[in-house]
Amino acid sequence: MKSTILASGIALTMGGAASAAELTIVSWGGAYTKSQIKAYHEPYTAKTGTKIKSEDYSGGLAEVKAQVEAGNVTWDLVDVELSDAVRGCDEGILETIDSSILPPAPDGTPASEDFIEGTLHECAVGEIVWSTIYAYDKTKFPNGGPQTMADFFDTKKFPGKRGLRKGPKPNLEFALIADGVPVDEVYDVLGTPEGVDRAFAKLDSIKDDVIWWEAGAQPPQMLADGEVVMSSAYNGRIFNAVATENKPFEIVWDGQVWDLDLWVIPKGSPNKEEALKFVAFATDTQRLADQAAWISYGPVRKSSNPLIGKHAEAGIDMAPHMPTAPENFKNALQNDFEFWADHQDELNERFNAWLAQ
Repeated sequence: MKSTILASGIALTMGGAASAAELTIVSWGGAYTKSQIKAYHEPYTAKTGTKIKSEDYSGGLAEVKAQVEAGNVTWDLVDVELSDAVRGCDEGILETIDSSILPPAPDGTPASEDFIEGTLHECAVGEIVWSTIYAYDKTKFPNGGPQTMADFFDTKKFPGKRGLRKGPKPNLEFALIADGVPVDEVYDVLGTPEGVDRAFAKLDSIKDDVIWWEAGAQPPQMLADGEVVMSSAYNGRIFNAVATENKPFEIVWDGQVWDLDLWVIPKGSPNKEEALKFVAFATDTQRLADQAAWISYGPVRKSSNPLIGKHAEAGIDMAPHMPTAPENFKNALQNDFEFWADHQDELNERFNAWLAQ
C-alpha cells in the first residue's frame, strides 16, 4: 500500500482540540496534486481546521472497489476520470452527491447552470477540463502556422512530419473533424461503418508523414528535437514546455477533444459529511480559478474563467491557455466515454491492422 503523506503545512489544530476532522484525499501526484494542495487543501484547512492527508494513485477503480468490498474504506475523496466516475456509480461503489450542496456562482447563478454541461453526475462533481490538442513549432512556419484541424492533415500547405498518439482515440475524431464533420455529429458518424471508413481514409492521407507516440512526454520532445513539425499532445504538456522551457510551440485549439477529472466519494467513507463540505468548497468559483494558477487545465465553472490570473510561479497570464477559455472552446468535442466503452476493442483491432498495412 502506498504510504500516506501529510501535505506540508496542512496539519492545523483548532484551539488545541485533538479531535479535528480528517480527510484522506487521493489524486494523481506531481504538479497536478500540487495544484490541488495549493488551491484547495491548504485554504480548506486554514478555514476549517480539518487535517488533510494527500495520497497518490495511478487511476482506475481497483483500490476503491477493494476497500468498499472489504468494508474498510480509508479513502474519503478520489480524483477520477469520467469513465471511472460513471462506472463506479453504476457498480454501487460510490456515494451519490446531490449537486444542490454546491454553492452558486458569485452572481447567484445556480451551480447546475454554472458548471459546464456534462460535468455534474449522480456520484461525481467535475473539477478540471484537460484536452488533447495539436501543437506546432512556430520556427518551422515563419509565414504563419496551421489554424484548423484540416490544416493538420494538409501536408502540401504545411509540409513536414506529424506526431500522433498510437491508437484510434482521438485520431478518428480528429480525422472526421478535419474532413468537415461538425463536432456535434462526430460520434454519430463514427458510430457507422461508413463513418469509420471515412476516418481511416482521412488518416491514410497523412499516414506516410506520421511518427507515432505513446507517452505524454514524447510530443514536446519530438517537437523540440525537430523530429516533427506538429503533433497531437496533452495541452498541459505543451503549456509546460512553453512556460518553463521557453519552447516556441503554439497550440491549435480547433477540434480539441476534451475530457474531465471529477471528485468521487467511496461508498462507506467514514467522513462522508466532511468530504461533501470539502467538495462544495473546492469546486466553488474562486477555488477553481485558484487551481488554474498552478496548471493549465480549465475550471469546470463558467464563472471561474474571468477570475483566472497569472501562473503562480512563471507569472504567465493563464486564461488564454485554458481548454475552456471561450476563444479555445469554440469548436471543442467532449470525449464520448460511452462510445469508446462500446467500440474500443473493435477499433483498436482495426487500427492495428491498418497500421500494419
